[in-house]
Amino acid sequence: MSAILSPRPVIKENDVKATLLSPDFLRVSQPKTFHHSIDVYLKDSNATGNIYFARHFEWQGICRERWFFECVSADMLQSLGVFITKEAQQKYVSETFAFQKIDCEVNTFAVKHCSFSLSFRFFVGGELVATGHQQIVFANKEKKIARLPDHILAKIREYEVEKGE
Repeated sequence: MSAILSPRPVIKENDVKATLLSPDFLRVSQPKTFHHSIDVYLKDSNATGNIYFARHFEWQGICRERWFFECVSADMLQSLGVFITKEAQQKYVSETFAFQKIDCEVNTFAVKHCSFSLSFRFFVGGELVATGHQQIVFANKEKKIARLPDHILAKIREYEVEKGE
């Protein structure tokens, strides 16, 4: 991100009209981050209470759909086409257990005209327990890659961060 700063105004000793630039003027807008919480139950775990690895991929899907529904387009653009998950990855940092509350943060990165990637960070009690990402491609009803509408791209970009953040 970059910010354009105006030259500092010259303030004369007796000039009561001169004021410094307000902090709001200098503030660079930060990307939004979507937050979603998931309650974990015994059904999500093995006999010792550890959460199954596959649940993290399931949670990515839940958080992705909730983000898109709440923040981008409640109709999931069904009248225009479909979203295809081209790539998905999950990295485990720490074990999770039944009856914990999983907090997920979602951001976008690598936003292009026909695709974007989602970054997932999962926390328990503020501690990072897993990370993941998905690359999503938009296709028309004939399943050919298609450009996302500009107003949808603008909403997706509101959540964009540098890759790896």
